[in-house]
Amino acid sequence: MTGWTGVTWDSWRDADEIRARLDAGADPEDWGFGQRPLHRATKYGSPEVVAELARRVTDVDALEDGTTALWEAVVSDRPGNARALVAAGADPWRPQLGGWSPGRLALAGPVPDLFPVPDGEPGLTAAEQAAARQARQLVADLGDFHYDNTGLACIAGIDAAEAIRRLDGTPVDGEFMADFLDDPYEHDLDDRLLLVGVTTVPGGCVVTQPWGYTPSTPGVMTRLTAGTVGYGIYANPKSGNQGRIVRDGTEEGSGLHPGGGPLPGHTHEEVFTHYLYHRRAIAYACAFAGLRPVDARAVTGPADFWIRVPDLDYWKR
Repeated sequence: MTGWTGVTWDSWRDADEIRARLDAGADPEDWGFGQRPLHRATKYGSPEVVAELARRVTDVDALEDGTTALWEAVVSDRPGNARALVAAGADPWRPQLGGWSPGRLALAGPVPDLFPVPDGEPGLTAAEQAAARQARQLVADLGDFHYDNTGLACIAGIDAAEAIRRLDGTPVDGEFMADFLDDPYEHDLDDRLLLVGVTTVPGGCVVTQPWGYTPSTPGVMTRLTAGTVGYGIYANPKSGNQGRIVRDGTEEGSGLHPGGGPLPGHTHEEVFTHYLYHRRAIAYACAFAGLRPVDARAVTGPADFWIRVPDLDYWKR
């Protein structure tokens, strides 16, 4: 990392520090490990730092992992940095992941008028506009809440009663549950991993465990998805959000990263969806299953029903 050793996230907002490093010989084209300083500044830094780096690079639209710094500005919701890049000559309408350009993607974002739309640019389709509105509504309805260590199963087309039947769950005594919810972590780990909440929401149901991973395990997802589809998520405090797709009892994907944003290899539709739900993992899981909860209660509680599931190895399907 020639000239960039010791740079922190805060450094990218300090124009004097970055300018001094560049003047002392820091390479504006190479952060190291195939990464570019301009992309990092765009994601973490200030418009002044972005402008300074953009002035010194050979190509303001140089690629890192298939995307330009302007793409990073749009996906990271950094409109000030996006404007600085365009002022330096960046092209908002250059197609990138899944055929999307930063400009067209931004039309679905929080600042849809970020770039002037040129003649001939088709903009978003009616279906894409509807998806963007739906995503904004779902994110707003869920709101912001703490969900580290929460396990979740979002299941399409069945209600809480059917989910309980499929899990062979038994109701938990209300007095016990009230005491348990005061501090779940005071209780034995093996016991609390068998307690889950189940709530009917528009489009299906949510099985939640705000203190563990059980709802997202293969065994639970397999039982819940007979004849339907579900998205399981565990918000691992150590390694981040882990997603699982199960359709009609068959796993279609695991080790997924809901809320992580668009990635190389994503299809046109996947890029769009991952942009709409970037950093909104719970909303992404609900949307995948076609659920439309009107608030976060199905995730955080109080659930419609608290139940105990049988003591089985749920890591087996």
